[in-house]
Amino acid sequence: MAEVLDGRGIAAEIKEELKRAVARLSVTPGLGTILVGDDPGSKSYVAGKHRDCAEVGINSIRIDLPADATATQVLDAVKKLNQDSQCTGFIVQLPLPAQIDTELVLEAIEPTKDADGLHPINLGRLVLNHPAPLPCTPQGIVELVERSGHSWQGKHVVIIGRGTTVGRPLSLLLTQRGINATVTTVHTGTRDIAAHTQRADVVIAALGRAHFLKPEMIKAGAILIDVGLTRTATGLLGDIDPSCYSISSAYSPVPGGVGPMTRALLLKNVVTLAEARS
Repeated sequence: MAEVLDGRGIAAEIKEELKRAVARLSVTPGLGTILVGDDPGSKSYVAGKHRDCAEVGINSIRIDLPADATATQVLDAVKKLNQDSQCTGFIVQLPLPAQIDTELVLEAIEPTKDADGLHPINLGRLVLNHPAPLPCTPQGIVELVERSGHSWQGKHVVIIGRGTTVGRPLSLLLTQRGINATVTTVHTGTRDIAAHTQRADVVIAALGRAHFLKPEMIKAGAILIDVGLTRTATGLLGDIDPSCYSISSAYSPVPGGVGPMTRALLLKNVVTLAEARS
């Protein structure tokens, strides 16, 4: 029977570690969030982040703006958190409404307060393997697998999706010395995705298409990591068809896999940024 990679359980362990780390700090970390609009998924996700903060002793600062907010209003909120001494790190919840230039907003974040690890400077430091806040989901995926007792060393990993929040930074992270995976990234321009996934030791699906990965696309014993999240009338669906689970050696479920890890690693980034200021 395939092993379930329990993101909820491992995230709880990380939060206990962070609670002890926060107690040792001379300053109380503070997480800021900027939420634009009333998307139910984004609202729920932000609320969960603030509950997580309360659990580990991190202060939280919340700025909510209407869906019709202007770019100036969003940038003013970013400036406010950049200057707030009580805010150790903060995030702008994505996606932003169509009238807002996401790249412009992310570039306005002070890199040393970039809790999501998505500022161009911090992504550049990831390329160079220099210390910087790491993107939360890629970092969470690495820890989910490692803390479940598996190694990335020498594994052939196929990532489906080349987005800037998961696919691209994850490919960089997995090829770093000390992790040493061999990575193939496939995407909408790839002629035969299955030809790659069928050879993979680990398949990471991060494209946002419900049940895209089918049993005939994987080899027996592969580890499957599901990053996708599609909301339907019947609930949340991942990118990996559940019929793949019985073929795999281990898999992350949706929900309960990568999502809780992403939130836990956001807290870890905030604590790490606070430690640098202590």
